[in-house]
Formats: sequence, structure tokens, C-alpha cells
Amino acid sequence: MTYTLGQLRGLVAVAEELHFGRAAARLRMTQPPLSRQIQKLEAAIGVQLLERDKQRVALTLAGEAFLVEARRILTIAEAAPELARRIHSGSRGVVRLGFTAASTFGTLGCILNRLEERLPEVRIELFEMVTREQIDALTAEDIDVGLARPPFDSELFDSHLIQQEALLLAVPDGHRLAGLHRPARADDLDGEPLIIHSQRKARYFYDLMVGMVPLAQERVVHSVSQILTMLWLVSAGRGVAFVPASAALLRIPHVAFVPLATHVPRPVELHLLWPRHSRNPALSQALAALEGLNPQEN
Repeated sequence: MTYTLGQLRGLVAVAEELHFGRAAARLRMTQPPLSRQIQKLEAAIGVQLLERDKQRVALTLAGEAFLVEARRILTIAEAAPELARRIHSGSRGVVRLGFTAASTFGTLGCILNRLEERLPEVRIELFEMVTREQIDALTAEDIDVGLARPPFDSELFDSHLIQQEALLLAVPDGHRLAGLHRPARADDLDGEPLIIHSQRKARYFYDLMVGMVPLAQERVVHSVSQILTMLWLVSAGRGVAFVPASAALLRIPHVAFVPLATHVPRPVELHLLWPRHSRNPALSQALAALEGLNPQEN
């Protein structure tokens, strides 16, 4: 079965005008070539689409059904070039975004709102992953961009610092450290049971913590990978934990937050991370749309 877009346009014109002469004039052609187009279309699909005599032209039942599909095909065909141009320019398409669970504490929503505002025809697909998983997915081209923690291989990836925040100490309500009225120091934690980040699954936060406090293994009561889990354990009085300042947005009951004395005021970093040689045009548009975004101001 072979037919052309020109034949479909001819059928639509005749079906709408119900007159070969008017349809031919509308298509800026003469009547005989139009009649041949319709005959070839009917021969190609093997059914009669029009009933015609010297007085009238009418669609058969098969013609009415085929007309619906002909219009749909023509609409798709006419839209296809513009769609291709938009996808090539990056103004339309898909961006697959990996993110850590902690980045949902305010940051992810700001990013999605900005992208929706500036690139309404770009669909964002979300994938929750720890940084190590994001790096593997970026390398395999399973995602386009990540919200991840450093360090990164600068030969493979480009990155943009999107957020810096303080590191806080989460303690149970009424804990002695909640009444310090000053930032807590490492020596203030002597004897405290510690809830720490997993060395394997949350290495970034683990390294930040051990840089603050000499790690005595006998003081570690729990080692977990998610900040939300840490806060619930603190709420239950199981110990104290190091968390980013954005964790306070979760408002877990019976948890207080104590500032920490750190060498860098805001040591917790979150970066946009993407492959240096991405083939997705929509990614460059998304990165441009996110320039200047500061989630801490929202």
C-alpha cells in the first residue's frame, strides 16, 4: 500500500468541498490531475472512497473513516519539521535528571519550577540516585544531568556549584548541646553516641563528618545512608547526627539543630553535573535556564 501526502490532501479537499472543481481550485491545480490522484489513492488502498457522478460527490462509509486518518496523518506530517527544529535547538525534548534524596529539601523543587517556566516544552524525567550511581548513569548516558556531591572527574564531567549550606548537628529536644548558645565544637561531642553516614553509600557526608570529629567506632550507634532516617533516629533519642542545614526544612518532631564551628562557613556543596560531550540539545538549554538560580533565595 503506497500513497502520497499529495493524494491525501486531494481527498481532504474534495471531501470538504464535495466538488472536484472547487477542490482543484483550492489546491491550485486543474481537475483532471486531481481526479487521477483520487483514483490512484483508491487503487493503493483497495477500496472506493468517493461516490461521484455528474450531479454530486459524496464520501463512502470507508471514505469517511479514511478521511479521519488522512487528516491525522497530514497534521503529523505538517508538524514534523517544526518539531524536528525544536528538538534540534533544544527548546523541546527530554532531560533526564538524577538527584540525591537530600537535594529534594528545597533545591530540586526550585530547579523544576525554573525549567518549567523557561522551557515548558522540555519534559524532565527524575531519577533518585546517590552520587556514585549518578556518575555511573551519566557515563552510560542513562541520565543527562545530575544533582550530586563532589569530587568529580573533570576530564569526563563539567559541573556548576548550585548550592552551599552549613553543616548542623541534629540533637534530641532538650539535649544539653541545644543550650550551648554558640556553635558546637568537636570537643563538645565527647561521649555522645553518633549516628553517622554510611562510608560506602554516603561517602561525601561521611568524609565531612570525620573531618570534624575524630571517629571513635565505639561511639557509633547507627550508620545509615539517608538524612531522613538519621533525623528520625535522633528524634527517638538514639544519638546525634551531622546533617546539612536544609534538613531543618523537614521539621521532624523532637529534633533540634545546633550550629557547628567549621573551617568553611558553608561546607556542604551541591553541584549540577553533566558529561562534557553530551549529545542532548535540550541539556544545553536546561543548563542555560538554570544559570543564576540560587535555591537558598527561594
